[in-house]
Amino acid sequence: MAEQPRVNPSEYVTVEIYDQLYHLSGQDPEHIRELAARVDAKMRAVAAQGHTADSLRVAVLAALNLADELSQAAAADPRLGHARAVTLRGLLDEVLDERKSAS
Repeated sequence: MAEQPRVNPSEYVTVEIYDQLYHLSGQDPEHIRELAARVDAKMRAVAAQGHTADSLRVAVLAALNLADELSQAAAADPRLGHARAVTLRGLLDEVLDERKSAS
């Protein structure tokens, strides 16, 4: 896999998702904030409906819900779905890398 270029720490955006802070980078900080808010809202909705307090399970169920929404969007306009998948995949990779570093 190709190595990602390093980003200046001043280019990071700090967001809060499900009561956890994440430092993410990207070309459009406002878009990152909007995505983080959407993920946070989805996780809270899943948690409110479920019987688990395990944040990892909540995250996986939220990811499945978002993947379903993405799949439906891709069926309507494949180019839109692909672009959204690339953006979400990049953010997910950053969050997972940060989680590994914190462990």
